[in-house]
Amino acid sequence: MILIRDISTLLSLAGAAAKDGRRVTEADLGISQKQAILIDKGVIQWIGASGKVPKQFAKAKIKEVSAKGLTVLPGFVECHTHLIYAGNRAAEFEMRNQGVSYQEIAAKGGGILSTMKNTRQSSVAELVRTGQQRMDHFVSQGVTTVEIKSGYALNLKDELKVLQSVQKLSGARTVATFLGAHALPPEYKTYESYLEYLGNEVLPQVKRKKLATRVDVFIEKGFFPLEASERYLRKAQELGFEVLIHADQMTLSGGADLAVKLGALSGDHLLQISEKEIKNLANSNVTCVMLPAADLYTKTNYPKAKELIEAGARVALATDFNPGTSPTQDLNLVGLLARLEMKMTLPQVISAYTVGAAHALNLHKEVGSLEVGKSADILCIDQSWDCLFYSVGERPSKMVFSRGKKIFDSLK
Repeated sequence: MILIRDISTLLSLAGAAAKDGRRVTEADLGISQKQAILIDKGVIQWIGASGKVPKQFAKAKIKEVSAKGLTVLPGFVECHTHLIYAGNRAAEFEMRNQGVSYQEIAAKGGGILSTMKNTRQSSVAELVRTGQQRMDHFVSQGVTTVEIKSGYALNLKDELKVLQSVQKLSGARTVATFLGAHALPPEYKTYESYLEYLGNEVLPQVKRKKLATRVDVFIEKGFFPLEASERYLRKAQELGFEVLIHADQMTLSGGADLAVKLGALSGDHLLQISEKEIKNLANSNVTCVMLPAADLYTKTNYPKAKELIEAGARVALATDFNPGTSPTQDLNLVGLLARLEMKMTLPQVISAYTVGAAHALNLHKEVGSLEVGKSADILCIDQSWDCLFYSVGERPSKMVFSRGKKIFDSLK
């Protein structure tokens, strides 16, 4: 057993978890002082006042770890990334900054197809090497769970290669999502025929090889159409996959309503939704994943987070880290944009990056809050919790634990 003691302030997020991450207030952060956490086999066994370990554990062999008076909260959950890819799209960033639209760049073979060429040419070893560097950067910010999408290879061999690379990463736990329906590869003339290929040929292979448990699709004007995407996602559900949707980012494409209709885990982006879609999402179990760093880079409006929260929807935050429209891994930037541009309160931001994000990955029974029976995914920071998501570029993380194992320590 491991006893983490000398915790100055603990944020359990138990109240936010009990409310399923909806309408979170400061009272839901579960703030307490001078606490300790007892862990066995990576699972939290007890949380209580420091120096008062229950008698039933008195005879157990306990290794003590000092939190050195730090503030402790659940590890952050990064629920939307495109972490495995090769190359960069810095030139396209300059083009967009000079007025060329994302769709125009894509129509000329740039965008996702540009990254596709580089990713197809890369070996698993190369993808793992760069992927591990990016993983380590997330961990250093207190991230203990990282969702990673495929979608930058767009054929059977290389999509499987990307998913195999995810399995070789170490540090935080990983959740793999198959996003073969990210763009139309040059081998196919229509989105419908490509979706049929993915559903009939690729998804069964992904399932058989146990490379991903989730399927995503980019529903958008100029990308995958709504009706064909629905057929594809239903096929994925028949095969036993959980589903989610890149929805209503550039146009109101119907993705949010389809997410509700299919019982998807999440609808991601959601920039274009109206009051009707907000009400529909609020009355569902779909998690609304907000990606404000992508909105900053693409110079678009920000999601209606305040309206969604007030309506009762559950929201999550993530970086959308990718080489094209959000080439940043900075969680502080994401949280700051949520506060400044999306009018979210700090407790709402903290919950969105823990409880809400855990729901988006269907891991809320295991991570997102610090409670007995949940995984010991723990972040220790050297500042008060009310200084979180306040200063871009700041790194308050000092120790990070995943399943009770220390995966980052800057205090050595």
